[in-house]
Amino acid sequence: MSRIGRNPITVPAGVDVKVSDKNIVTVKGPKGTLEQHINSAIEVSLEDGKLSVARPTDTPEHRSLHGLSRSLINNMIVGVTDGFIKELDINGVGYRAAKEGKKLVMNLGYSHQVIMDEIEGISVDVPAPNKIIISGIDKQAVGQFAADVRKKRPPEPYMGKGIKYANEVIRRKEGKTGVK
Repeated sequence: MSRIGRNPITVPAGVDVKVSDKNIVTVKGPKGTLEQHINSAIEVSLEDGKLSVARPTDTPEHRSLHGLSRSLINNMIVGVTDGFIKELDINGVGYRAAKEGKKLVMNLGYSHQVIMDEIEGISVDVPAPNKIIISGIDKQAVGQFAADVRKKRPPEPYMGKGIKYANEVIRRKEGKTGVK
């Protein structure tokens, strides 16, 4: 039995969960609404304010879908109540970010500025020139947008310059020692 899949999900007050006939789970909360299609083999049931996810057999496919389905539904409930946040740090001389309307404008050492548009459901905040905060209710969308921003200038191991996650540790390398 899946350790993650067998745990019931408690639905907090103020959150409305609906499961349709075609296994489409809709979660509505104070921050917004999310919808997710769950595989038809997995059974999702709502009883007494608790969601439970069950699988029909112990085949490897059903076992993997069991924990995945439970995690997706739990992330939707957490998203509409609390939301998700990714923080990015920018390191490097002259590297900075700014917000202009709905655009994120970054100077990353290239001959041009890197401009990224906010996508729907994601909000980008720049509290300092070297800090970017990405937030939203969809965990996958927040993580993907943060990864796309980081990909514009990933951190390099010698000087540590680039865009990194706030909790990421960059293993530094020693440079050349030179000729004696």
